Amino acid sequence: MTINIKKIIISSLFFLIFSFNCFADNSHFIDFTKVLNSSKPGSEAQKKLKLNIESENKKFNKLEENIRKEETTIISQKSTLSPEEYRKKVEALRKKVADLQKDKQNSFAKIGKSREGARNALLKAVNPIIKKYMEDNNIKVVLNKKAVILGDTNLEITDKIIAILNKEVPSLKIN
Repeated sequence: MTINIKKIIISSLFFLIFSFNCFADNSHFIDFTKVLNSSKPGSEAQKKLKLNIESENKKFNKLEENIRKEETTIISQKSTLSPEEYRKKVEALRKKVADLQKDKQNSFAKIGKSREGARNALLKAVNPIIKKYMEDNNIKVVLNKKAVILGDTNLEITDKIIAILNKEVPSLKIN
């Protein structure tokens, strides 16, 4: 019985190797990460998103600084305020801190959604370009470079797709 299993495994391996050789003749690969980062629309979208992040960081850092100043003021007034008044000011400050954290979290979640939307828009724009390139060059399969363990560099079409993408999609709209 083990001889039959060995025959099945060996014949399956030969079939897979033969199929892969036929498959590999018309397959190419593309580095989608490079397309997203190096193409003109992708790099411009990333610059806009980076500016948004920097702007939000600056805004929230200023608000946090104001809250720290307010905290220092409240602490310095502790001996002059009644315990009830001091407690009210501390609670109000805590509420400001909680609101700030919530606003900060919402703001960065919104930027994350914008980033994901820009990524999806770019992938949506690049898919027809790849499909046309495949038809024009008689390519049967295009794989993501991350899925390729080893491949002939002549089969990589990343730079060609980036060049076409840069011509056809000069920029992306970011929400």
